[in-house]
Amino acid sequence: MNSSIIASPQSSTRSGVYNALAAYFMWGIAPLYFKLLIELSAGEILIHRIVWSSFFIFLLVLVTKKWPVLVHLCQHPKTIAKLAISAFFLAVNWLLFIWAINNDHLLDASLGYFINPLFNVVLGMLFFSERLRRNQIIAVGLALFGVLVQLFTVGSVPLISIALASSFAIYGVLRKKMHVDSLVGLLIESLIMLPVAFIYWVYFVDSATANLALNSSTLNFTLVMAGVVTTAPLLCFNAAAKRLNLSSLGFFQYLGPSIMFLLATFYYSEPLYMTEFITFIFIWAALALYSFDAYQNKT
Repeated sequence: MNSSIIASPQSSTRSGVYNALAAYFMWGIAPLYFKLLIELSAGEILIHRIVWSSFFIFLLVLVTKKWPVLVHLCQHPKTIAKLAISAFFLAVNWLLFIWAINNDHLLDASLGYFINPLFNVVLGMLFFSERLRRNQIIAVGLALFGVLVQLFTVGSVPLISIALASSFAIYGVLRKKMHVDSLVGLLIESLIMLPVAFIYWVYFVDSATANLALNSSTLNFTLVMAGVVTTAPLLCFNAAAKRLNLSSLGFFQYLGPSIMFLLATFYYSEPLYMTEFITFIFIWAALALYSFDAYQNKT
């Protein structure tokens, strides 16, 4: 009897760990999927991601019985307007990510998602009056120094990385301020993007793959899978978030960009120059300090 009582929370934690590993692993190998669509433009791939994500997320909302939450939220136009703004930043992030992968900038995408937690720290200070602890200040400084190394040695900054990190961090800030259910909020954001996606698809996409009726069944299946690639890791992440505290969940967030880094360097053979590697070293050092600080303070 006592052993079953003790095993229950352990089982829940184990389930949370498995779901977190699954979520970040799927996010990490997502480039493998998008590379299958390299013949399509980033804009066209984004259209299919929006269309099929809307469909699958809608099914998830029905299955999880969150329909009443959706109906209630639709009765608040101010919240819908705020979700429209967050949808814009999410669309920008999705587009940049797809473009980076299919234009051989996977290393930049990896760096962007490594930087993202540090952007969150800075935005938390600016928008939520969160005070930075000493180790957090040092971590942000290390990351900034890594970027400056690339600026002064190569003469450029990793714009794609910074744009990816900042767009997703701003999206996170907007969503945090709204206190909206994550799944229902994502559905509304997808539905807001949907008309724009359809208009772009009908009037602006001029490619051989634009007409699904003329595509092979294999290509159409791959396009529809854009919805699964988006919703499957989200489902695992939500399951993990219910079973793990934020500090524990935070340690898994580096799995995704780490897998992207390995794919870029060893599978796709993207060149990793010394100056870029130095930038990565400073970012990794900053993240190690950030994670240590988070563990110490259980945040």
